Amino acid sequence: MPRCLTKYKLEPRLTGNGEKLMSTKAYILIETAVGKTHDVSDSLTKLEDVVNVDAVTGPYDIISIVSCTDLSSVGELVTNKIHTIQGIVRTVTCLSV
Repeated sequence: MPRCLTKYKLEPRLTGNGEKLMSTKAYILIETAVGKTHDVSDSLTKLEDVVNVDAVTGPYDIISIVSCTDLSSVGELVTNKIHTIQGIVRTVTCLSV
């Protein structure tokens, strides 16, 4: 069954002095172990900076959209939180320009 969760729209965040701070948006292409797509999707939706999770067909099983404050935060999210989810075999991160 296709799964999709959109938590919020990608909008500029405000700094402490009211200036707009654009988020760093990235697409995470995820290959899962056989039979683990549902479990991985559920785990991804619980992560704060994950905006969208879609199960797809093709060489990847899930495409997720993340929105973080900067490029370093995207790297930390992928390395420390996404890669540690049981059932993920491989990821490719594509930054939005």
